[in-house]
Amino acid sequence: MNRKYTIAILVNDQPGVLQRVSGLFGRRGFNIESITVGSSEEPGLSRMVIVTTGDDHTLEQVQKQLYKLIDVIKVIDISGNPMVGRELGLIKIGAEPSIRPEVLGIVETFRAAVVDIGPTTLIVQVVGDSDKIDAMIELLKPYGIRELSRTGVTAMNRGTR
Repeated sequence: MNRKYTIAILVNDQPGVLQRVSGLFGRRGFNIESITVGSSEEPGLSRMVIVTTGDDHTLEQVQKQLYKLIDVIKVIDISGNPMVGRELGLIKIGAEPSIRPEVLGIVETFRAAVVDIGPTTLIVQVVGDSDKIDAMIELLKPYGIRELSRTGVTAMNRGTR
């Protein structure tokens, strides 16, 4: 049965590591829904957080194959335990001054923020889980989304794990 997995991979901060990791997913038939990469708590190491969909067996095979890559230090299926996952979305909409109070009501409800105001546009920043970002996008569609950028999910397990 296919389900969504969030995998954290600790890797050496080296050129080509992202390409090798993403290539492995492609060869195994896993689609990467989102991928984020950034510094970790250890100098010289980066943390990749990948959201993908598949079955348990294929995920197990991917984890084993990841460990065969020379720059992979640790692989954790963080979706198997309680976790915190967040994504950032920037949404530019058409917003004449007359409709801005209406838009600001939506922004406040989502605890989002207006980060730029132009003569006929607003850029809204929203942070939360993917469902929250999706809901915000749906509510802003009637105003005309001119541009949309999402970071992808970053996540970690709750507690002492």
